[in-house]
Amino acid sequence: MLRVVNFAHGVMYMLGAFAAYYGAQLLGLPFFAALIVGPIVVAIFGVILEFSLLRRLYGLDPIYNLLLTFAITLVVVDLVRLVAGALGSPYSAPDQLSGVVDLGFGPYPSYRVFAIVASLVVCAIVWYVIERTPVGSRIRAATENPILTRAFGINVPLLVTLTFGCGVALAAFAGVLAAPMTNVEPGMGEKIIINTFAIVVIGGMGSIAGSILTGFVLGIVQVLAALLFAQLSDTAIFIMMVIVLLFRPWGLFGKPETAV
Repeated sequence: MLRVVNFAHGVMYMLGAFAAYYGAQLLGLPFFAALIVGPIVVAIFGVILEFSLLRRLYGLDPIYNLLLTFAITLVVVDLVRLVAGALGSPYSAPDQLSGVVDLGFGPYPSYRVFAIVASLVVCAIVWYVIERTPVGSRIRAATENPILTRAFGINVPLLVTLTFGCGVALAAFAGVLAAPMTNVEPGMGEKIIINTFAIVVIGGMGSIAGSILTGFVLGIVQVLAALLFAQLSDTAIFIMMVIVLLFRPWGLFGKPETAV
């Protein structure tokens, strides 16, 4: 929504997982509490980052945002490696979500069912807030015409900062959700950030529904590609991205004026 090419989203995802891990190790923070506390802690870091650094680059070529957030990614990942080490650490799922669930067509891990449902609920809430509430209208107005929005008495810089913080919190929330399904390690954000950018490009810049639908569809495509032809599992998303860019450079759900 903010048209900020934030390469540090993978870092926020990773920090969310580490917030849950160290919250459990040092403070005995339970998983369901970590789903709330972790995103809030990382969001505060994101707000500081936006206020102190990113805000100075608005109005410039988007490549400056990309370069800055890429540099932040390198610095934060190395700092986490110094503190936590390069090897991953396991983070156990809560006992309530252990075991498997019979879905009718076969058993499936209970925690993964929870992660899917939680993702769907959060995506629906984000879409509703952005598309159907006065707050969402102000956010869209602030990103599309900040000067006119400011003329109506809306504090655009504060709105942008809070929106950026919410985006960071969502990335951290995803990191907490992913922690029990993978090792918590400094490089875990690098594994998802490229796919994330591909999803945004295919879905369309500025389209919340486009990103949500594209993310779920491409996840299924990647799994099917791995089953049918394993060598294509990591490149299937990018093959689709090339095809979409050839025919709709602004994305499947975007508009021509939102192309980057």
